[in-house]
Amino acid sequence: MPINKKTSLGQINISDAAIATLAGTTVNECYGIVGMISKNYLVDGYSALLKKENYSKGIVVKNDKHGIKIDVYVVICYGVKISEVVAQLQERVKYALEKTLNMDVESVDVHVEGILVNE
Repeated sequence: MPINKKTSLGQINISDAAIATLAGTTVNECYGIVGMISKNYLVDGYSALLKKENYSKGIVVKNDKHGIKIDVYVVICYGVKISEVVAQLQERVKYALEKTLNMDVESVDVHVEGILVNE
């Protein structure tokens, strides 16, 4: 469901895919994140990390009266503290979306779907 904003200059419509791309770019810049994975990884394939054109598969955007809710599905690096990586990811995504969209982000829920061991 796209976000509709009315300004003095006219109507602005922001698609869920645009929000997912913005959030996905921010997610992939976070320390400890290997990449994003599809929310339907059992169907789409577990081994494939998402590229920029597919960020909407790894991020679910929900819009309600209180603000935007984001679900992010990620794979993290082995050896990092999961709670710290997730907390940093939540803060950065929330900040990026609130500054860019000028809307409240109610929650950023992170689903760690796997850990990648680097050899």
